[in-house]
Amino acid sequence: MKHHTRLIFILYIFQILSLTAVGQQDDSGQGAMEHWVDSVFNSLSPQERIAQLLVVRANDPRKGYRDEVTRYIKKYNIGGLTFFRGDAIKQALVTNKWQDLAKTPLFISIDAEWGLGMRVNDAISFPFQMTLGAISDNALIYEMGRAVAMQCRRMGIHINFAPVADINSNPANPIIGMRSFGEDKQQVSEKAIAYMKGMEEQRIIATGKHFPGHGDTDTDSHQTLPIIKHDKSRLDSVELYPFRKLIDAGISGIMIAHLYIPELEKKPELASTLSPNIVNKLLRKQLGFDGLIITDALDMQGVTKYHKAGEIELKALKAGNDILLLPEDVPAAIRAIRKAISQKKIKQSLVDERCKKILRFKYQAGLDLEQFIDTTSLVKDLNAPYYQSLNRKLYQASLTLIK
Repeated sequence: MKHHTRLIFILYIFQILSLTAVGQQDDSGQGAMEHWVDSVFNSLSPQERIAQLLVVRANDPRKGYRDEVTRYIKKYNIGGLTFFRGDAIKQALVTNKWQDLAKTPLFISIDAEWGLGMRVNDAISFPFQMTLGAISDNALIYEMGRAVAMQCRRMGIHINFAPVADINSNPANPIIGMRSFGEDKQQVSEKAIAYMKGMEEQRIIATGKHFPGHGDTDTDSHQTLPIIKHDKSRLDSVELYPFRKLIDAGISGIMIAHLYIPELEKKPELASTLSPNIVNKLLRKQLGFDGLIITDALDMQGVTKYHKAGEIELKALKAGNDILLLPEDVPAAIRAIRKAISQKKIKQSLVDERCKKILRFKYQAGLDLEQFIDTTSLVKDLNAPYYQSLNRKLYQASLTLIK
């Protein structure tokens, strides 16, 4: 039995070491990816190509897993799911069930800024980003990124909505605070890159957030639409700085915040998520980002307060986003986009282009392979001695003497 266990461990380590980081493909790998993407894409109806852009809420912390998710998978062939607070075994079992039902493998995502313990009851939590900001050795933060990615892979997760790249410049900020690496833009950038690289080298898609910078707000975009009143010079030199560095370092994903920034978008109360000037012009063209652009949750009041379901998703698509995250009404979103195509307000080719892009990232994250989570010793694996030891190192390295 001991020899059998050792063999499994060696094979697991070999698999981890042989992984290709997200976004890295040689010529043969590129050809295999395009073959898979074309094969899957050609199997999708025009409506299913729209549905591939939608990543849907899997559960509500106090209400359990959503019954309608099974219907969305069967009827629409949605692109993916985001999990919130729950138990590891239950999440793994329902993930297996839904992956088995899906015609096209589902992107599984989670908001695990300080490890799976942020969302999974029986998984270890690493320090908040503000605590990590006190660590001088960024190699430890890189190692934490690898550890979080290994946790995610064990749970069948492909996208982590981290790191937070917001600069903590406003003490009255009700939503960022401890989630930021700090108030120094250089430090925020370096630590965000270390965390990102640790995850991406394990084929987990990292997501820098909340573009173009949620640090200097005094309201919560879950409840309303915060306003950023800085001019272009300040935005460029401070808020955008960490995102520019992350893009240069090769991050795969960027999440767009629900913010109103009059200097960048003149239309009153138009959230940055829905603004072509911010998503398409600034992020895509000026900063040259060609990775996955993901909206912040589209069921947040930062957008639902001013626009209705369906209209929100259509505006987000037209603005330049790839993944439409947590639509409040999935059927309404699909209907609105189909109607816009039939009325020639947008082209089917726009949807097709975004769909193919998402499929490429699915391939790079390993979704061309069978998706199955073995629940044997799952909780034990998520709390392995390696993670416990690393956690102690992180806290020890963050201790600061104040004189």
